[in-house]
Amino acid sequence: METTSSRIIVFGAGGRVGQAAVAEGRRRGHEVTAAGRADGEVTDPAAVARLAAGHDAAIVAVYDPSARPGVFFPAMARALAEGLSAAGVKRLVSVGLASVLPTESGELLMDTPGYPQEWREFYVGHGAGTDALRAAAPETLDWVVLSPAGDFDHEGEPTGGYAPTPAPARADSRITTADFARALLDEIEVPALHRTHAGVAAV
Repeated sequence: METTSSRIIVFGAGGRVGQAAVAEGRRRGHEVTAAGRADGEVTDPAAVARLAAGHDAAIVAVYDPSARPGVFFPAMARALAEGLSAAGVKRLVSVGLASVLPTESGELLMDTPGYPQEWREFYVGHGAGTDALRAAAPETLDWVVLSPAGDFDHEGEPTGGYAPTPAPARADSRITTADFARALLDEIEVPALHRTHAGVAAV
């Protein structure tokens, strides 16, 4: 299916997921702006608006390892909601975390037996960011948070696709960054998920 070329800005383009998203977007013929990891900028609505001006959509794959997750992710979400809206950006696809997704039983992955708890502050902070985005985003900003249904596979070979979304969270689920990037770009080209957080699994 042919799609219209879009102007897409990728925040966090220097990371593994960001690099894969930039590559996939350009492979599909989109005009992609690679915005490197600038932690202060993604929590500043004015800076977000300035960088995103003239773009149709945004992909966000940023975190600040030096900041408290429960402060950083909500602040980034609010800045994105305000800044992207001011810039006229219509679609936001943000990269989330499987830990705060429900498993098949309905229990959050981070609450399942044996799941590592040393990063729980990070998990909860990610979830707070999605909550903040849900509360702050105006109706004019169509957003979705996508995450692996489990984690990334940085060593495996891409399959060229992914399972239908949303996938329930599973601790043993793995997907390559290249296949995950396909899901990110598909949600920009033909949005199917709206104002929600969904997991993506490999086929």
